[in-house]
Amino acid sequence: MRASERTLSVVENALREAGLPELSWYDALLEIEKAGTEGIRPYELRERLLLPQYGTSRLLSKIEDAGFIKRIPCAKDGRGHAVQITKAGQDMRAQMWPVYAQCLKVMIEQTMTPAQADQLCDLATLIQRPSDTV
Repeated sequence: MRASERTLSVVENALREAGLPELSWYDALLEIEKAGTEGIRPYELRERLLLPQYGTSRLLSKIEDAGFIKRIPCAKDGRGHAVQITKAGQDMRAQMWPVYAQCLKVMIEQTMTPAQADQLCDLATLIQRPSDTV
């Protein structure tokens, strides 16, 4: 947990220094972009980001106000809506990634050997895989 908090703090500071939005915007924009042209329902995004409902709503409102996402009618449910990334949102996410990636690279290089970094990647891949036993 301490390593995660330290990493997040470093990334947040680097994004702020670069004049970019906070990391939660990157995470949301990435998930929305991955959803494609159909967009993603806010409750699905909330589940992916592990945020409470009010936090997701507030985050989406801020990102929408900045012009990085738009709300579209939900194809599956006429009563609901989905959110879709805009070109400006794609551009912003693309601007944020190099700052984020550089922070991770530096932190890993400062604390691990290349072999340890490879081992960490292998272990993280195992964690990401869905499991039928969980």
